[in-house]
Amino acid sequence: MSTIKIVTDSSTTIEPSLVEELGITVVPLSVMVDGVVYSDRDLEEGQFLQLMRESKNLPKTSQPPVGLFAETFANLAADGSQIIAILLSHALSGTVEAARQGATLSGVDVTVIDSGFTDQAAKFQVVTAARLAQAGVSKEDILAAVVAVQQKTELYIGISTLENLVKGGRIGRVAGLLSSLLNIRVIMEMVNHQLHPISKGRGAKTFKKWLTDFATGLENKKVAEIGISYAGASDFAQEMKAVLQPLVAEEISVLETGSIIQTHTGEDAWAVLVRYE
Repeated sequence: MSTIKIVTDSSTTIEPSLVEELGITVVPLSVMVDGVVYSDRDLEEGQFLQLMRESKNLPKTSQPPVGLFAETFANLAADGSQIIAILLSHALSGTVEAARQGATLSGVDVTVIDSGFTDQAAKFQVVTAARLAQAGVSKEDILAAVVAVQQKTELYIGISTLENLVKGGRIGRVAGLLSSLLNIRVIMEMVNHQLHPISKGRGAKTFKKWLTDFATGLENKKVAEIGISYAGASDFAQEMKAVLQPLVAEEISVLETGSIIQTHTGEDAWAVLVRYE
């Protein structure tokens, strides 16, 4: 029976130790800051934020080249392995399309999945697939398990400045202008590949109120795991962990998100990723 190998992209926020333990292959996206291209995997914690603060222009992110996917898939399948690639939502990047073209070029057995998410919400699917692959579970059963995880996942993101979303063309300039004047904080949920604003207000209390309401809402639900990601300082992320940890048995992982997400969210953004049982 052939082995199954799991591939993801660097926008999936995941502990390096877990990547190693589960034998996951991570294909890096890249980011260009003032003409210099950095591979997402080469940036140390906090380094990208510093680059972004000092840059004249908004950094530009780019998906992995089709050829890199083709080469990665061909190398992984050289021993007869099958491949499952779980990647960030097509609404955020062309990565999944590049992977599909790379899979065709490689001529090997690759199943490409659009996770519908990014960051630790994608991690839930990737880790589930990798654990099942290590246990020798069939490809069909792994794919079914990934879909089940996807359907039980929620992604919430808090934005402290709309500047990057405006510069990146993800949101209208007028909204951006208003927000910087009024100190607006926005909380959005990702549903069907789209970010929908669910709450907004002025100042830090907006986030705190949302957190309180969210924690109350979770009390009657069966939560399997929670991830918290942040861009900038981790203070609020740790505060969220303290509030949410009693609601879930698994340790909540608090991780700095990668340069790809930070480019779009700007500084002092956070995400709460929840997987239900």
